[in-house]
Amino acid sequence: MNAVLAERLPRIKSKGKSPTARTLEHMRKRGYTCQVVEHWNNFSRRRVDLFGFIDVLCVKGEDIVGVQACSAGGSSKRGSDMSARITKIVEHDNWPLVCKAIRIIVQGWRKSAKGRWEVREVELSEGWTRETKNAEQPA
Repeated sequence: MNAVLAERLPRIKSKGKSPTARTLEHMRKRGYTCQVVEHWNNFSRRRVDLFGFIDVLCVKGEDIVGVQACSAGGSSKRGSDMSARITKIVEHDNWPLVCKAIRIIVQGWRKSAKGRWEVREVELSEGWTRETKNAEQPA
């Protein structure tokens, strides 16, 4: 009788992992100890990032990395999610102070044509500004 009921119930398709979960797995495979540092603010009903732009903090030896995780794609109307995140970071008031102390990486996740997840990383350095975000990374 249970088998009959199971056939009649619609299957629920899972959404899969979030970009943050994929970043945690990816950075841990690279040997980092990682912690999610964004949280949900129930009062304002929005997510709050560490320093305004860090989702995951990763440590390996003396190397400290702040990661902003997002999807690499975006609809043509919105543009790239990664581009929007880079703009958000370099225009944030905390950017000049934080980038002197730790490395900042934006990781964008997308599915390849073969159906595998791929990551695109952009490391932001102290010299990044609004003007250089679309040009080559400064030396």
